[in-house]
Amino acid sequence: MRRLANFIDGKPSTADNSERAELLDPVTGKVWATAPASNGAEVDAAMRSAARAFDGWRATTPAERQALLLRLADALQARLPELTEAELRQTGSRAAANEIPLAGDQLRFFAGAARLLPGLGAGEYVADHTSYVRREPLGVCVLLAPWNYPMMMAALKSAPALAAGNTVVLKPAETTPATALLFAEIAAEILPPGVLNVVCGGPETGRLLVAHPAPAAVGLTGSIATGIDVATSAAATLKRVQAELGGKTPVVVCADADLDAAVTGIVTGALSNAGQDCTAASRVLVAAEIHDEFLAALETAVGAVHTGGPDDETAMYGPLNNAAQLERVSRFVNTLPDHARVVTGGHRVGTAGYFFAPTIIADVLGDDRVSTEEIFGPVITVQRFTDEAEAVKLANSVVQGLASSVWTTDHSTAMRLSADLDFGCVWVNTHLMFPTEMPHGGFKRSGYGKDLSTYALEEYTRVKHVMHKIIRHEPAPLIQIAAPQPTRRT
Repeated sequence: MRRLANFIDGKPSTADNSERAELLDPVTGKVWATAPASNGAEVDAAMRSAARAFDGWRATTPAERQALLLRLADALQARLPELTEAELRQTGSRAAANEIPLAGDQLRFFAGAARLLPGLGAGEYVADHTSYVRREPLGVCVLLAPWNYPMMMAALKSAPALAAGNTVVLKPAETTPATALLFAEIAAEILPPGVLNVVCGGPETGRLLVAHPAPAAVGLTGSIATGIDVATSAAATLKRVQAELGGKTPVVVCADADLDAAVTGIVTGALSNAGQDCTAASRVLVAAEIHDEFLAALETAVGAVHTGGPDDETAMYGPLNNAAQLERVSRFVNTLPDHARVVTGGHRVGTAGYFFAPTIIADVLGDDRVSTEEIFGPVITVQRFTDEAEAVKLANSVVQGLASSVWTTDHSTAMRLSADLDFGCVWVNTHLMFPTEMPHGGFKRSGYGKDLSTYALEEYTRVKHVMHKIIRHEPAPLIQIAAPQPTRRT
């Protein structure tokens, strides 16, 4: 049984937390560690540490921060086996090995981006006055990470804040704190004490962090309900908020789509990581004229997929993260309306851990709960549409606006739908691709602000206008010096 501790001011905290949470292995359902359910004293200690470190960290040059973040990325790679083992234990997902390289890529990108801060060119926009723009760090940033990709999300949230010169208090999800704590331990060998702190706990700890007077900003990846809670609390002190919230991703399969490519892409996009992704290809809208053919092909493809633990190399995905999530996914399937039908799956797999079978639900309608609420599990719903206008209407009918995809072989169709879909990302003939150079973030109730790309770096800077009045002096009169006269020879 491991006993995890908060990481504050460059070292594990020695505070004796009377409240602790059990961490369950999602493969077995058994307790493997405990972590602090941090209280106000631990939160305050982390905030004071980050505040003390800020003046020194903000004074570093972008080149100095770049060098340190590049070292951190290399250090993560050097500890790959240890980080992967911790991620496997808390997620049960074989995809854990891919998270550490992604985390390193994000650190490397933002290390370089810190040296290319955008701004207007200096100039005289008012006569006799020179203006220029400074981009400055905000201060202490609270970052709240989810449990679906714990290590990658810890880096994704931290990297732009650190690169911009801010200090960080990171709270990982209460069920998956292990890799965030290891991330902080590795960072402590490279970054000054207090620059990156990790505080464990659940929703109450998160509320204490957001309500604390020290932070200037909050960055969040989580559910819509959590986003509303955070934004409401942050508004009391006008903290800046960047929120990447839940999605309900429409996947529009047009009549002219490459059917094999669409089925393959949707199965991967919907079932990877057990469907625990805000952008999972979970809500398929398919043209009526190919509906039956598509559904038959999708059923065959999903029938070839199975779930299993990290030792099962043939399993496409692992367990759901926790018992509450297993119950949530099961409830969606068990409360379907009469007109909807389970084509395949729809049940728990085994009695140990939190495994759920790959599932297809057909004949759903636009206002069904499975069509409007995020399931966050290995479940694909299929709904037909009659024409392009109806496809757009159905796709945009939900309150979420995070991501979408279009499957078509016609360029004009792709261009029209890309413009009409009200989502922060539109993939065409692909799904679930996230280059670090491109922004990620949603519209509507999927939040505001961006992760990834230089747009994320801007989230963690403030813009200051500096203007200098030009003092002009009258030029001094020139002193006339007589030229020497040539000597006349006789």
